[in-house]
Amino acid sequence: MRVSRRGILVGSAIGGGLLVLWGLRPRSFSDPLTPVEGEYTFGGWLRIAEDGVVSVAVPQLEMGQGVSTILPQIAAFELGADWRQVAVEPVPVSGAYANVPLAAKWAGLWMPALPDLASPPDSLLAERFAQANRFAATADGTTLAAYEAPLRGAAASARAVLAMAAADQWDIGWEECAVANGMVTHGEKSLTFAELAAAASEWDAPDPPPLRPEFASERPLPGQADAPIAYPRLDLPSKVDGSHSFAGDIRLPDMVYAAIKHGPAGRESALVSFDASAAYAIPEVVQVVKGKRWLAVVATDWWSADRAVEAMQPRFDVTGLADSSQMAETLDSLLERGVTHRIWARGEVPQEPLAKPELALRYDAAPALHATVETSTATARFTDGRLELWMASQAPEQARAAAARAVGLSLEDVILYPVPAGGSFDRRLEHEHAIEVALIAREVAQASGRPVQLVWSRWQEHLAAIPRPPVAAMISARIPAGGSGVIDTLHARIAAPSAHLEFGERLFDNSTRAAALSSSAGQPDPMVVEGAMPFYGVPNAAVDHVPVGLPLASGRMRGNAHGYTAFFIESFIDEVARKYNREPLSYRIAMLGGDTRMVACLQQAARLAEWDGGIDQSGQGLACHRIGPDIGGGRIACIASVQRGPGGVRVAKMSVAVDIGRIVNLDIARQQIEGGLIFGIGLALGSATGYFEGLPTAQRLAQLDLPLLADCPQVEIDFIASEEDPFDPGELGVAVAAPAIANALFSATGLRFRRLPLISEGL
Repeated sequence: MRVSRRGILVGSAIGGGLLVLWGLRPRSFSDPLTPVEGEYTFGGWLRIAEDGVVSVAVPQLEMGQGVSTILPQIAAFELGADWRQVAVEPVPVSGAYANVPLAAKWAGLWMPALPDLASPPDSLLAERFAQANRFAATADGTTLAAYEAPLRGAAASARAVLAMAAADQWDIGWEECAVANGMVTHGEKSLTFAELAAAASEWDAPDPPPLRPEFASERPLPGQADAPIAYPRLDLPSKVDGSHSFAGDIRLPDMVYAAIKHGPAGRESALVSFDASAAYAIPEVVQVVKGKRWLAVVATDWWSADRAVEAMQPRFDVTGLADSSQMAETLDSLLERGVTHRIWARGEVPQEPLAKPELALRYDAAPALHATVETSTATARFTDGRLELWMASQAPEQARAAAARAVGLSLEDVILYPVPAGGSFDRRLEHEHAIEVALIAREVAQASGRPVQLVWSRWQEHLAAIPRPPVAAMISARIPAGGSGVIDTLHARIAAPSAHLEFGERLFDNSTRAAALSSSAGQPDPMVVEGAMPFYGVPNAAVDHVPVGLPLASGRMRGNAHGYTAFFIESFIDEVARKYNREPLSYRIAMLGGDTRMVACLQQAARLAEWDGGIDQSGQGLACHRIGPDIGGGRIACIASVQRGPGGVRVAKMSVAVDIGRIVNLDIARQQIEGGLIFGIGLALGSATGYFEGLPTAQRLAQLDLPLLADCPQVEIDFIASEEDPFDPGELGVAVAAPAIANALFSATGLRFRRLPLISEGL
């Protein structure tokens, strides 16, 4: 919803109202914030109750990133509410909450023929698509870009009508009133929001909304990590006391439980046989349900269901079994001889590989698993031709549509109740478990009419995972003689599956894995090589994608391509510096040109870590990365310190400086950087799986070598004060962790690791 003239209507009292959005023509949507007695809606984003509680609509999935605090914080600041009386209202999907910036960014996925027409952030095509398809996905750090402006507009309008209601009682001009801390005041007179809500709902808001001159923000200061928190997280108390409900916490009357078994990973899998009698021999079993590519058992408890589905010994016919050795051979072959597609370029870089480069190095990344704490879980109830779903989804409307199509219902007959995600890392952008639970619920409804909860076991989560793709890269450079290692030309040739095109087929076209693999085969995918174009002032640079067809579905993960392209480029830059005896920090700064924001990050990280130049055996390694455009975007610099010990080499400290523009909530920003760094450590040292005859070699969490609490290093973060537009910090730490650790390991051991996870080459 864009804030413009006539872009906000204040809703009526009990019964709600209409939201009107204007573009080429006005569009109206029913108000998803339906008030109950004693509540009043304002602009489709706010409800104010007669007890003074302000409820703020949150159309994004809370998956630990703090969105259920940041959006209410914006509304509370603009409205002048008392933070102690602010509540969160997860809202159903609606065109009123369309995520237009994300639709524009992903234009190549839903409009592949002419993506440039819809890719500008203010594209009317993207706006129309997002509104018509109720596209409110939570991804790519677009929450603030999509929702800060409409939230501010709604809150400013509500603040104005509250002041109008008070001014009417006091017989003064509403502009003379002050609104703060949940009260409207004028001199010695004051009225609370609770006292004014009913009357305020009858007033028409000014057009345009009277926005405050300041944005909601917190300014970082050195040493502020332990400072009092102005806006504590709203979801923290319930997460601490265990009352926060996730998908697996849903309990419905007379509910039964389903366990599932999928076929081995491959291009296509089909269920061919099973022994149903083995399941029914277990007394707790209620029903056996088979799908085309899976088999499920429904029982009165999940453990019996899981035991029964294993007892049936299902067999699958799999075409093109995933096998790590064969996939590695395919990557090797195509990296050297595959058809390339030029994705980005500046200056003059030949289409063919650089002839006699001064340095050419190979880097690799293995498939990586999301390893969410909560496995794929969904609850469904199928009654009277209607389907109800309880699940965590980053793209709820697409999950809802897929479930509706699976059971032959109209979209209006499917209701999805959003619940928070117990970890996602982009795993909840996929919706196969929504289709499965819908089909199971339909079968159960015909037999008993009971609701059912489907939970994937950890083994099934790994077996049926859609991992980050395996990637191979050749980075080469021309470095003029006598230039002290200054790079003249840099060429990145990256072989990888077109993972994001596959994902787009599954998300927007509801394609099967096999269909998505087939459709994306041989197609260049710019999103799979994001972050590989060097932000350094290299005059000639190019990034080529070599599409690779593998019998393994792949997709998005936290950090996405930046999680490996930053490793490729920053490792390569470090190797060039070492080859030409250049100190890594000054070498980078010399090549940054006009990016003063990145220079500031590098210098501050060096001060925090007491950077020693990364000399031999010092154990310090440096890396930096930028995500987003040249103007704006986010920047991070990290110095990792590793130490030798009885158990080998461990990461002891990470010193980080970050510039993410204007910071809305400093505490959450710090949490996101810290969480991203720990997730990045997991990707650097583990998280990967191999495949043998279609089965993942990592079957349990313990086999992923994820960092334990004892493995987590000391993390020190400084934020650089900035007036740029806010940038989501969630993926910056993920991107920079692996190259910083790899460069630190070289400093400590003299060994250069060029494959993720780093320990896969031995230490």
